[in-house]
This record gives sequence, C-alpha cells and structure tokens, in this order.
Amino acid sequence: MNNIVIDLHSHSTISDGLLSPRELINHAHNKNVNVLALTDHDDIAGLAEAKKEAERVKMTFINGVEISVTWRKRTLHIVGLRFDSSNENLKKNLSLIRKGRNTRAQKMAHSLGLAGIGNAYEGAKKYARSGTLGRIHFARFIVEQGYAKDIKSVFKKYLIQGKPGFVEHEWASLGDAVQWINDAGGSAVIAHPGRYDMGSKLYPVLFDEFKELGGAAIEVISGSQDPSQTKYFSECASKYDLLASCGSDFHGPGISFREMGKPQPMPPAVTPVWRDWHEVHASFQ
Repeated sequence: MNNIVIDLHSHSTISDGLLSPRELINHAHNKNVNVLALTDHDDIAGLAEAKKEAERVKMTFINGVEISVTWRKRTLHIVGLRFDSSNENLKKNLSLIRKGRNTRAQKMAHSLGLAGIGNAYEGAKKYARSGTLGRIHFARFIVEQGYAKDIKSVFKKYLIQGKPGFVEHEWASLGDAVQWINDAGGSAVIAHPGRYDMGSKLYPVLFDEFKELGGAAIEVISGSQDPSQTKYFSECASKYDLLASCGSDFHGPGISFREMGKPQPMPPAVTPVWRDWHEVHASFQ
C-alpha cells in the first residue's frame, strides 16, 4: 500500500475550509488522494454530501470530525474517525460545542473592536457559509479590511494567546470527547500533536491519559506540524501502544501549510489506525 495516498484530516466550508464538501472531494481526487476523511471542527453536517461525491469519483471516504478539547488549560483537538454519523449523543454534544463557538466569536469581535477593528462579527459571518464562526473567518475579514497582509500574519498579530482577538474558552473535556467518539463506534486520534509544544514531560502525561481514557491513535504525520517530529511521535505511539494516523489538515489553497496528495511515508515501526478497516484494504485488492 506504499503508493496509496491516505489523508485522514481535512476541512470544508462546514467549518473553516474554503471548499464545500463536494469541492473538497474533487480537489482531493485531482491530487490523487485514494482515502479521505472529512474532519470539520465540531460539525458533521458535511459528511453526507462528501460521501456521495466520493462514491461518484470512486474514492474511499471515512466519516470524520475534529473535536475541540480543553486539557490542563490548553486547547487540543481530537479527531474522530469512522464513527456512526447518526449517533444522537455525538450529534447533541457537537451542537453544544458549536453554541460555545458562537459565544466565543462574539467575545472575539468585541475584543477586536476595542483594538480598532469594527464590525468583525458581521464581517466574519460573510465568510462562514455554515454559520459556525471560527478564527479563520475573522482572519479573512481582517485581511479584507487591510489590517494584515495575509492569513498567517493575522494569527500572529491578532488571534493567538496574548493578542487582541484571542479569547480563552472552555471546550469539551478529553474524556468526554474520546467517549463520544468511542460510543459512536469510532476511533479517537490526537490531532497534530506537534502544534501543542508540550515538552518532554507533558507529552507522556497526555499520551498516557489518552490511552487510559480509550484513545486509539496519534497523528504522527500532519500537514500542520514539522515533518522532523514524525520520528518522536512514532516512538510515542509505539511506547504507549497507540496506533498511527496521518492527514494534511487541508483547509484550502493558499491557507494550508501543505497541499493534499503529498504525504510523508508512514514509519514502518508503527501500526496504522486503518489496519482493520476493511473498506480501505478492499479498495486496493
């Protein structure tokens, strides 16, 4: 399966991506992706559309979601893969998180207003086709207004901790997120662990607790973390008896760190999260 491109982390306009679920599937198809998971933030509304288009282009599609989590006063993201999208408990709790997102967005807009950027809430809403506001929507509005040259500059100047548009928020607990995914029949994955910059002492605590709670895998390869970190997180996956996942974390042309269809090879020492997924293996027999 060395030539097969598997991407288990991507976003559409349902959260903070630039492409609709249908457009995302076609983009991935054009980039020679064979297996794709749509993992929008705290929302699974795009899965049906994406799955239908994936069937049309004969791509293997995996249900996904990226759940926002607060752990030890840090924001983490837990990707859920291959779950039952009709699970009512999962849908209910994701809805509650989205309500919290809207509350955060209103606070962000107020803070940005105090910093001289007016009408940020209304401006960001223009870019949020699904209605759920994220930081990327504020970033696009701020660029439009000329306060920064590009999306990355906005985050550095306004939207990270200590800057005018950053708002502390309490997300789901790690245990709840893992349980919701597991109860829906899915696999819980720590997304882009390299972005959390926890150091050699705190990462083992996270992985140990995650495993104890029923977590399944670590995203050892991610389009939004340094490729040089793959070795370390692969070793962690083996040490804590966790599976390995990979994904581009693609949000759209021009705003993603890495394009789809350009994966690193999965290290041979780890066990892929898709090891028992019949639909992945059956696609290439």
